[in-house]
Order: sequence, then C-alpha cells, then structure tokens
Amino acid sequence: MATLIAPEHASPVEDAEALRKAFQGWGTDEKAVISILGHRTATQRQLIRHAYEEIYKEDLIKRLESELSGDFEKAVYRWILDPTDRDAVLLNVAIKHSPIPDYRVIVEISCIRSPEEFLAVKRAYQIRYKRSIEEDLASHTKGDIRKLLFALVSTFRYDGNEINARLANSEADVLRNAIKEREFNHEEIIRIVSTRSKLQLLATLNHYKDDYETSITKHLVDGPANDYLVALRTAIRCFNDPQKYYEKVIRNALNKPGTDEDALTRVIVTTAEKDLEVIKELYYKRNTVSLHKAVGKHTSGDYKAFLRALLGKED
Repeated sequence: MATLIAPEHASPVEDAEALRKAFQGWGTDEKAVISILGHRTATQRQLIRHAYEEIYKEDLIKRLESELSGDFEKAVYRWILDPTDRDAVLLNVAIKHSPIPDYRVIVEISCIRSPEEFLAVKRAYQIRYKRSIEEDLASHTKGDIRKLLFALVSTFRYDGNEINARLANSEADVLRNAIKEREFNHEEIIRIVSTRSKLQLLATLNHYKDDYETSITKHLVDGPANDYLVALRTAIRCFNDPQKYYEKVIRNALNKPGTDEDALTRVIVTTAEKDLEVIKELYYKRNTVSLHKAVGKHTSGDYKAFLRALLGKED
C-alpha cells in the first residue's frame, strides 16, 4: 500500500508554472517544490516534466539540480525520474561505488523487481549509459561475487504461479549438502537462487526450514568480510520478504552513527508508490516509534520535509 498522497486531477501546466515561479527571485521556494512534486504520481511527474520543457524550453531535472542542493536535491532527483530510469541510475551508481560496488543495491533491485520490471530497467540502463548492466558489472567485480551478481542480473525468471513440490524438496537437499560441505560458492547454490521463479524458490526455502529446523540464512555464515555470503543472504531475504528487508535497511540507515541518507532516500523514494505503508507498519512494530518521527529525528530541513511528504506526513 502506497503512502503517497496525490490529487486525482492535477494540471501539469499549472504545476509547471508554479515550479517556474518557485525558481524566480533571490532564492528557490523549496516549500513550493515539495508541495507539488512531493504529491504527484510517477505519471503526473512525467507530465509536469513534458509541460515544463514545452513551455520554457528547459529540462526541469537540470533546473532542479541547479536550484536545489545536498540530500534534498538528490532525493528530488531520484523521485522525479521515471521509476525504471531511476533504477538504472541507482544500479549504475551502485556498480561504480568506490572502493567496491554496493552489491546490496544490485541484489535488491534485481531480486525484488518483477522479471518484466527488471527487463525494462535493463533496457533503460542501456539507453542511458550505452552499455549493458552485465558489461559494467563484469568490469567492476571479480570472483564469487561477480558470479552471483552476474547470474542475478542476467536471468529472466519465470513469473507464473506453478510450484513443483518435489523439485523444491530435492533442491532443498542440494542446498543443504553444499552448505554442509561449506561449499557456499557452489554452482548449484547460485543456479537455484538465480534461476528459479520466486514462488518456486520460496517453496524450496520453506522446505529447507521445515527439514532442517532453521532458515537457510542462519547456515550461510562465514567470516564477517565475506561479501559473497552477505550478498547471497541479501538475495534470499529480498525474495523471502521484501518489506521486512526494506524495514531493516531503513532501521540500519537511521541507527548508523551519521544517518545513511543514500539508503534512506532509496527505500522511501522507490516504495512510496508501492508498499511503503506496510514498511511503516513493520518499522513501528519493530522499533515502537513511527517512521515519520524517526525520519524527523535523524534528518533536517527541506530533506526531512520532502521525505515526510512521501511518507504521507506534512511538516
């Protein structure tokens, strides 16, 4: 369930004109920007962009980049992009993250998006960067982490409702045997996690838990610096319960010494029109404080006001 509060019938021309007015004078009227863009759907935002460019012969995104700054500017930039284009940008930033790629973001997008959604993201990536995700990923990773990430982004999964219970049971045994031998990078683990439909994989994970009396992520543990295993556990959590995974990302972002604004922005911006209401409820149950209060405590200024608008709360 979405948290975004948007009018059913908004005029893109009037919105474009109001934004232009907000840019005039000695300083930008950030509250006006938030009141408009923080309350428009993806379709409405796209129409505003087209109207603004047609009226003023100027790219609205570039104008916003020049008018805004800091975490607020980054959040608005992520928000105003078309969702598939936004994911392409997030993936590119994650792949080129220094000193190593931010593999959690790569896993998150490739595993939580539907096969059709992720295929659209891959096309958007190629249009924007003139390269494939696989090409860039291969250039910036190596070893086991490359094998896993490459498999996750390369597969077009079956998205039907059919489940083969016998296959789920046998593949749960395959996973257990590999883990028992501590062959965490076994090709069969990567194959099962990266190719099976989400429902089939969930059936396998449930068989594993039933047969071995614990979740598979509890067995996928090695040294703390094992990026491959962290990425593998992240993939399984994204498949198993994406809302619970997102709640943990937000909790970690807010609880770090110095808020992780990138992670906080990413989750709120990408889920505000989808299931952020569910994530808010999970956050409250886990932390006994509302997410909008937690965001208010750990952020400030226009950035705070914008995130709270997307959360369905006004400052």
